[in-house]
Amino acid sequence: MKYLSALGLLLGLHGVALAPASAAPPILIKFSHVVDENTPKGIAALEFKRLVEERTRGRVKVEVYPNSSLYKDREELEALQLGAVQMLAPSLAKFGQLGMRDFEVFDLPYIFPNREVLKAVTQGEIGRQLLAQLEDRGILGLAYWDNGFKVMSANTPLRLPADLKGKRMRIQPSRVLEAQMEALGATPIPLAFSDVHTALETGLVDGTENPPSNLYSKKMHEVQKYVAVTNHGYLGYAVIVNRKFWNSLPADIRATLERSIVDATRKNDDEAEKLNTQALNKVKESKNTKVAILTAAEVELWRKALEPVHRRMESRISKELISSIRKAAAVQAAAAP
Repeated sequence: MKYLSALGLLLGLHGVALAPASAAPPILIKFSHVVDENTPKGIAALEFKRLVEERTRGRVKVEVYPNSSLYKDREELEALQLGAVQMLAPSLAKFGQLGMRDFEVFDLPYIFPNREVLKAVTQGEIGRQLLAQLEDRGILGLAYWDNGFKVMSANTPLRLPADLKGKRMRIQPSRVLEAQMEALGATPIPLAFSDVHTALETGLVDGTENPPSNLYSKKMHEVQKYVAVTNHGYLGYAVIVNRKFWNSLPADIRATLERSIVDATRKNDDEAEKLNTQALNKVKESKNTKVAILTAAEVELWRKALEPVHRRMESRISKELISSIRKAAAVQAAAAP
Protein backbone atom coordinates (compact mmCIF):
# COMPACT_ATOMS: atom_id res chain seq x y z
CA MET A 1 0.00 0.00 0.00
CA LYS A 2 2.84 2.33 0.85
CA TYR A 3 4.46 1.47 -2.51
CA LEU A 4 1.25 2.20 -4.39
CA SER A 5 0.75 5.45 -2.55
CA ALA A 6 4.27 6.56 -3.34
CA LEU A 7 3.85 5.58 -6.98
CA GLY A 8 0.61 7.48 -7.16
CA LEU A 9 2.26 10.54 -5.72
CA LEU A 10 5.12 10.33 -8.26
CA LEU A 11 2.71 9.93 -11.13
CA GLY A 12 0.70 12.88 -9.87
CA LEU A 13 3.78 15.07 -9.68
CA HIS A 14 4.85 13.93 -13.14
CA GLY A 15 1.45 14.94 -14.45
CA VAL A 16 1.80 18.40 -12.96
CA ALA A 17 5.20 18.78 -14.54
CA LEU A 18 3.84 17.82 -17.95
CA ALA A 19 0.80 20.12 -17.71
CA PRO A 20 1.15 23.20 -19.93
CA ALA A 21 1.85 26.46 -18.19
CA SER A 22 -1.22 28.65 -18.02
CA ALA A 23 -1.28 31.04 -20.98
CA ALA A 24 -0.50 34.67 -20.26
CA PRO A 25 -3.61 36.88 -20.32
CA PRO A 26 -4.06 38.77 -23.59
CA ILE A 27 -2.96 42.37 -23.91
CA LEU A 28 -6.14 44.46 -23.71
CA ILE A 29 -6.73 47.49 -25.93
CA LYS A 30 -9.83 49.52 -25.16
CA PHE A 31 -10.76 51.51 -28.28
CA SER A 32 -13.35 54.21 -27.55
CA HIS A 33 -15.11 56.41 -30.10
CA VAL A 34 -18.29 58.50 -30.28
CA VAL A 35 -20.01 57.50 -33.54
CA ASP A 36 -22.12 54.57 -34.75
CA GLU A 37 -20.60 51.29 -35.87
CA ASN A 38 -22.06 51.80 -39.36
CA THR A 39 -19.96 54.91 -40.04
CA PRO A 40 -16.50 54.86 -41.67
CA LYS A 41 -14.77 55.16 -38.30
CA GLY A 42 -17.02 52.57 -36.70
CA ILE A 43 -16.40 50.07 -39.50
CA ALA A 44 -12.65 50.70 -39.46
CA ALA A 45 -12.45 50.24 -35.68
CA LEU A 46 -14.10 46.82 -35.99
CA GLU A 47 -11.79 45.95 -38.89
CA PHE A 48 -8.79 46.86 -36.73
CA LYS A 49 -10.13 44.61 -33.97
CA ARG A 50 -10.61 41.70 -36.38
CA LEU A 51 -7.17 42.03 -37.93
CA VAL A 52 -5.32 42.40 -34.64
CA GLU A 53 -6.99 39.48 -32.90
CA GLU A 54 -6.53 37.28 -35.97
CA ARG A 55 -2.90 38.22 -36.60
CA THR A 56 -1.78 37.99 -32.97
CA ARG A 57 -3.69 34.72 -32.48
CA GLY A 58 -5.35 36.00 -29.36
CA ARG A 59 -2.29 37.61 -27.77
CA VAL A 60 -4.09 40.95 -28.09
CA LYS A 61 -7.76 41.58 -27.43
CA VAL A 62 -9.40 44.76 -28.73
CA GLU A 63 -12.61 45.98 -27.10
CA VAL A 64 -14.37 48.60 -29.22
CA TYR A 65 -16.75 51.00 -27.47
CA PRO A 66 -18.80 52.99 -30.04
CA ASN A 67 -21.46 55.67 -29.56
CA SER A 68 -19.81 57.30 -26.51
CA SER A 69 -20.62 54.13 -24.57
CA LEU A 70 -17.36 54.42 -22.61
CA TYR A 71 -16.41 58.11 -22.82
CA LYS A 72 -17.98 61.22 -24.31
CA ASP A 73 -16.17 63.78 -26.44
CA ARG A 74 -14.82 65.88 -23.61
CA GLU A 75 -13.79 62.93 -21.46
CA GLU A 76 -11.95 60.65 -23.84
CA LEU A 77 -8.69 62.56 -24.33
CA GLU A 78 -8.17 62.87 -20.58
CA ALA A 79 -8.97 59.17 -20.17
CA LEU A 80 -6.33 58.30 -22.77
CA GLN A 81 -3.68 60.42 -21.10
CA LEU A 82 -4.48 58.79 -17.75
CA GLY A 83 -4.26 55.31 -19.29
CA ALA A 84 -7.91 54.44 -18.60
CA VAL A 85 -8.32 53.74 -22.33
CA GLN A 86 -5.58 52.79 -24.75
CA MET A 87 -6.82 53.94 -28.16
CA LEU A 88 -9.07 56.66 -29.58
CA ALA A 89 -9.90 58.18 -32.95
CA PRO A 90 -11.06 61.71 -32.01
CA SER A 91 -11.88 64.35 -34.56
CA LEU A 92 -8.95 66.61 -35.36
CA ALA A 93 -10.82 69.62 -33.95
CA LYS A 94 -10.48 68.21 -30.42
CA PHE A 95 -6.73 68.66 -30.22
CA GLY A 96 -7.20 72.39 -29.88
CA GLN A 97 -8.43 71.64 -26.35
CA LEU A 98 -4.94 70.31 -25.57
CA GLY A 99 -3.38 73.53 -26.78
CA MET A 100 -2.42 71.98 -30.12
CA ARG A 101 -3.83 74.83 -32.19
CA ASP A 102 -2.24 73.84 -35.47
CA PHE A 103 -4.66 70.90 -35.71
CA GLU A 104 -7.44 73.45 -36.11
CA VAL A 105 -6.13 74.08 -39.63
CA PHE A 106 -8.32 71.14 -40.63
CA ASP A 107 -11.36 73.18 -39.54
CA LEU A 108 -10.65 76.15 -41.80
CA PRO A 109 -13.47 76.42 -44.35
CA TYR A 110 -12.54 75.42 -47.89
CA ILE A 111 -8.86 74.90 -46.97
CA PHE A 112 -8.93 71.60 -48.90
CA PRO A 113 -10.31 72.02 -52.43
CA ASN A 114 -10.56 68.24 -52.94
CA ARG A 115 -9.59 64.84 -51.55
CA GLU A 116 -6.33 64.75 -53.48
CA VAL A 117 -4.99 67.80 -51.62
CA LEU A 118 -6.26 66.39 -48.33
CA LYS A 119 -4.43 63.10 -48.89
CA ALA A 120 -1.25 64.92 -49.88
CA VAL A 121 -1.37 66.66 -46.48
CA THR A 122 -2.40 63.79 -44.20
CA GLN A 123 -0.19 61.18 -45.86
CA GLY A 124 2.82 63.46 -46.30
CA GLU A 125 5.32 65.38 -44.21
CA ILE A 126 2.76 67.96 -43.03
CA GLY A 127 0.60 65.27 -41.50
CA ARG A 128 3.56 63.53 -39.86
CA GLN A 129 4.81 66.74 -38.28
CA LEU A 130 1.39 67.48 -36.82
CA LEU A 131 1.10 64.02 -35.25
CA ALA A 132 4.60 64.39 -33.80
CA GLN A 133 3.37 67.40 -31.78
CA LEU A 134 1.16 65.07 -29.72
CA GLU A 135 4.07 63.22 -28.15
CA ASP A 136 4.68 65.94 -25.58
CA ARG A 137 1.16 65.22 -24.31
CA GLY A 138 1.86 61.52 -23.81
CA ILE A 139 0.05 60.63 -27.02
CA LEU A 140 1.28 58.83 -30.13
CA GLY A 141 -0.47 59.47 -33.44
CA LEU A 142 -0.72 56.42 -35.70
CA ALA A 143 -2.86 57.47 -38.66
CA TYR A 144 -5.48 59.83 -40.07
CA TRP A 145 -8.94 58.46 -40.79
CA ASP A 146 -11.08 60.32 -43.30
CA ASN A 147 -14.78 61.09 -42.91
CA GLY A 148 -15.25 63.47 -45.80
CA PHE A 149 -16.67 66.94 -46.23
CA LYS A 150 -19.53 68.48 -44.29
CA VAL A 151 -23.01 69.65 -45.18
CA MET A 152 -25.13 72.21 -43.33
CA SER A 153 -28.56 71.35 -41.94
CA ALA A 154 -31.42 73.35 -40.42
CA ASN A 155 -35.19 73.38 -39.98
CA THR A 156 -35.78 76.36 -42.25
CA PRO A 157 -35.01 76.65 -45.98
CA LEU A 158 -31.26 76.44 -46.49
CA ARG A 159 -29.26 77.20 -49.60
CA LEU A 160 -27.35 80.45 -49.19
CA PRO A 161 -25.08 81.74 -46.40
CA ALA A 162 -27.68 84.30 -45.31
CA ASP A 163 -30.09 81.45 -44.53
CA LEU A 164 -28.13 80.67 -41.36
CA LYS A 165 -28.32 84.17 -39.94
CA GLY A 166 -29.66 84.12 -36.40
CA LYS A 167 -29.59 80.31 -36.14
CA ARG A 168 -28.17 78.43 -33.16
CA MET A 169 -25.75 75.95 -34.73
CA ARG A 170 -24.15 73.01 -32.98
CA ILE A 171 -20.40 72.73 -33.45
CA GLN A 172 -17.51 70.75 -32.05
CA PRO A 173 -15.44 72.75 -29.55
CA SER A 174 -13.15 74.72 -31.87
CA ARG A 175 -12.30 78.40 -32.13
CA VAL A 176 -12.21 78.05 -35.90
CA LEU A 177 -15.71 76.58 -36.03
CA GLU A 178 -16.94 79.30 -33.69
CA ALA A 179 -15.53 81.93 -36.06
CA GLN A 180 -17.07 80.11 -39.01
CA MET A 181 -20.60 80.25 -37.60
CA GLU A 182 -20.15 83.85 -36.49
CA ALA A 183 -19.06 84.79 -40.01
CA LEU A 184 -22.39 83.39 -41.21
CA GLY A 185 -24.34 85.39 -38.61
CA ALA A 186 -25.15 82.25 -36.59
CA THR A 187 -24.59 81.50 -32.91
CA PRO A 188 -22.17 78.58 -32.33
CA ILE A 189 -23.23 76.09 -29.65
CA PRO A 190 -20.53 73.54 -28.70
CA LEU A 191 -22.10 70.19 -27.81
CA ALA A 192 -20.96 66.58 -27.46
CA PHE A 193 -21.82 64.52 -30.51
CA SER A 194 -23.92 62.12 -28.42
CA ASP A 195 -26.21 65.02 -27.41
CA VAL A 196 -26.83 66.45 -30.89
CA HIS A 197 -29.98 64.55 -31.88
CA THR A 198 -31.76 65.47 -28.65
CA ALA A 199 -30.63 69.09 -28.96
CA LEU A 200 -32.06 69.28 -32.49
CA GLU A 201 -35.26 67.52 -31.49
CA THR A 202 -35.91 69.80 -28.52
CA GLY A 203 -34.91 72.98 -30.34
CA LEU A 204 -31.89 73.67 -28.14
CA VAL A 205 -30.08 74.16 -31.44
CA ASP A 206 -31.52 74.93 -34.88
CA GLY A 207 -29.02 73.13 -37.02
CA THR A 208 -25.61 71.56 -37.36
CA GLU A 209 -22.81 70.57 -39.74
CA ASN A 210 -21.76 66.99 -40.44
CA PRO A 211 -20.63 64.63 -43.16
CA PRO A 212 -23.72 62.85 -44.53
CA SER A 213 -22.76 59.53 -42.92
CA ASN A 214 -22.85 61.08 -39.43
CA LEU A 215 -26.05 62.97 -40.21
CA TYR A 216 -27.84 59.84 -41.40
CA SER A 217 -26.47 57.32 -38.89
CA LYS A 218 -27.58 59.52 -35.98
CA LYS A 219 -30.99 60.06 -37.63
CA MET A 220 -30.53 63.82 -37.62
CA HIS A 221 -32.42 63.98 -40.92
CA GLU A 222 -35.52 62.97 -38.95
CA VAL A 223 -35.29 66.24 -36.99
CA GLN A 224 -33.81 68.46 -39.74
CA LYS A 225 -35.94 69.52 -42.71
CA TYR A 226 -33.24 71.05 -44.91
CA VAL A 227 -29.70 70.15 -45.93
CA ALA A 228 -27.35 72.16 -48.15
CA VAL A 229 -24.41 70.28 -49.68
CA THR A 230 -21.88 73.02 -49.03
CA ASN A 231 -18.80 70.78 -48.58
CA HIS A 232 -17.45 73.78 -46.68
CA GLY A 233 -15.39 71.95 -44.09
CA TYR A 234 -13.59 68.71 -43.49
CA LEU A 235 -14.09 66.13 -40.75
CA GLY A 236 -11.25 63.74 -40.09
CA TYR A 237 -9.88 61.79 -37.17
CA ALA A 238 -6.48 60.88 -35.77
CA VAL A 239 -6.00 57.36 -34.49
CA ILE A 240 -4.03 57.80 -31.29
CA VAL A 241 -2.70 55.67 -28.45
CA ASN A 242 -1.34 56.24 -24.97
CA ARG A 243 2.42 56.55 -25.63
CA LYS A 244 3.49 54.82 -22.42
CA PHE A 245 1.23 51.86 -23.18
CA TRP A 246 2.48 51.66 -26.77
CA ASN A 247 6.14 51.70 -25.75
CA SER A 248 5.51 48.91 -23.25
CA LEU A 249 4.38 46.50 -25.97
CA PRO A 250 6.66 43.79 -27.35
CA ALA A 251 8.24 44.84 -30.65
CA ASP A 252 6.50 42.11 -32.66
CA ILE A 253 3.10 43.13 -31.27
CA ARG A 254 3.73 46.78 -32.17
CA ALA A 255 4.67 45.78 -35.69
CA THR A 256 1.45 43.80 -36.05
CA LEU A 257 -0.62 46.67 -34.71
CA GLU A 258 1.04 49.09 -37.12
CA ARG A 259 0.33 46.81 -40.07
CA SER A 260 -3.27 46.43 -38.93
CA ILE A 261 -3.67 50.22 -38.63
CA VAL A 262 -2.49 50.63 -42.23
CA ASP A 263 -5.07 48.12 -43.43
CA ALA A 264 -7.85 49.53 -41.25
CA THR A 265 -7.04 53.03 -42.53
CA ARG A 266 -7.46 51.85 -46.11
CA LYS A 267 -10.81 50.31 -45.11
CA ASN A 268 -11.91 53.54 -43.41
CA ASP A 269 -11.06 55.76 -46.35
CA ASP A 270 -12.75 53.44 -48.86
CA GLU A 271 -15.88 53.38 -46.72
CA ALA A 272 -15.92 57.16 -46.16
CA GLU A 273 -16.54 58.09 -49.77
CA LYS A 274 -18.98 55.24 -50.34
CA LEU A 275 -21.01 55.72 -47.15
CA ASN A 276 -21.29 59.48 -47.51
CA THR A 277 -22.71 59.08 -51.01
CA GLN A 278 -25.12 56.39 -49.83
CA ALA A 279 -26.17 58.39 -46.77
CA LEU A 280 -26.95 61.51 -48.79
CA ASN A 281 -29.07 59.44 -51.17
CA LYS A 282 -30.93 57.88 -48.24
CA VAL A 283 -31.62 61.31 -46.76
CA LYS A 284 -33.10 62.36 -50.11
CA GLU A 285 -35.16 59.17 -50.34
CA SER A 286 -36.56 59.66 -46.84
CA LYS A 287 -38.64 62.58 -48.18
CA ASN A 288 -38.36 64.12 -44.72
CA THR A 289 -35.46 66.39 -45.62
CA LYS A 290 -35.02 68.57 -48.68
CA VAL A 291 -31.44 68.35 -49.96
CA ALA A 292 -30.06 71.31 -51.93
CA ILE A 293 -27.24 70.50 -54.36
CA LEU A 294 -25.55 73.85 -54.84
CA THR A 295 -24.40 75.39 -58.10
CA ALA A 296 -20.80 76.53 -58.53
CA ALA A 297 -21.96 80.14 -58.14
CA GLU A 298 -23.74 79.33 -54.87
CA VAL A 299 -20.68 77.52 -53.50
CA GLU A 300 -18.62 80.62 -54.33
CA LEU A 301 -21.00 82.69 -52.19
CA TRP A 302 -20.32 80.38 -49.23
CA ARG A 303 -16.60 80.56 -49.88
CA LYS A 304 -16.61 84.37 -49.90
CA ALA A 305 -18.78 84.54 -46.78
CA LEU A 306 -16.26 82.37 -44.94
CA GLU A 307 -13.06 84.05 -46.14
CA PRO A 308 -12.87 86.27 -43.02
CA VAL A 309 -12.38 83.14 -40.89
CA HIS A 310 -8.94 82.60 -42.42
CA ARG A 311 -7.89 86.14 -41.55
CA ARG A 312 -9.21 85.85 -37.99
CA MET A 313 -7.24 82.65 -37.41
CA GLU A 314 -3.89 83.93 -38.68
CA SER A 315 -2.76 84.69 -35.13
CA ARG A 316 -3.93 81.29 -33.86
CA ILE A 317 -2.74 78.80 -36.48
CA SER A 318 0.79 78.74 -37.90
CA LYS A 319 1.00 80.87 -41.05
CA GLU A 320 3.69 78.52 -42.35
CA LEU A 321 1.31 75.56 -41.96
CA ILE A 322 -1.50 77.30 -43.82
CA SER A 323 0.94 78.36 -46.52
CA SER A 324 2.25 74.81 -46.93
CA ILE A 325 -1.29 73.47 -47.43
CA ARG A 326 -2.02 76.14 -50.01
CA LYS A 327 1.19 75.21 -51.82
CA ALA A 328 0.10 71.56 -51.82
CA ALA A 329 -3.20 72.65 -53.36
CA ALA A 330 -1.38 74.67 -56.03
CA VAL A 331 0.89 71.72 -56.89
CA GLN A 332 -2.07 69.39 -57.20
CA ALA A 333 -3.99 71.87 -59.35
CA ALA A 334 -1.00 72.29 -61.67
CA ALA A 335 -0.66 68.53 -62.04
CA ALA A 336 -4.35 67.99 -62.81
CA PRO A 337 -5.16 67.30 -66.50
